[in-house]
Amino acid sequence: MLLPVVKLGSLVLRTLSKPIASRLKQQTGNYPKFREYIIGLAQANHRFTTTIQRRLYGQATDVKIRPLNEEKAVQAAADLFGELFVFSVAGAAIIFEVQRSARSEARKEESRRQELEAMKQKEQELAIELELLKVKLDELEHLARGRGLLSIFGVTHGQESLKSVNPTLAA
Repeated sequence: MLLPVVKLGSLVLRTLSKPIASRLKQQTGNYPKFREYIIGLAQANHRFTTTIQRRLYGQATDVKIRPLNEEKAVQAAADLFGELFVFSVAGAAIIFEVQRSARSEARKEESRRQELEAMKQKEQELAIELELLKVKLDELEHLARGRGLLSIFGVTHGQESLKSVNPTLAA
């Protein structure tokens, strides 16, 4: 029952992160200090991605990369922040699910370990009980040898005892 609720909660969280990311994109350029910071970040990201693309396509990488204008830089940074936010929420949800699954597996493993321990304990108890029963059986067999059917008539061992009870039986 808990697993579907957790998965549904994770899905809702990821779905809600998209409008939050959109709102974050809209508000990104509204604060002057933050705007300066994200413009620098966007320009660095632009230089990095352009250099990587040039290397992948085999073009010259020693050329000067033209910077983005201010609005494009703000928009690129806002997009980057929005994507990072959505990615972070999705990553956090995945990490949470993996940890929850690991805890669940650990609980199951502990339960199996306890069951195995209980079975070993029961096996030891049964082995002890079996030994006690063997000892009792040996005692009963020993007693039964001494008290057979002949002992009822006073005969304990062989013909000599028969002579003493009834001399006609011995002949």
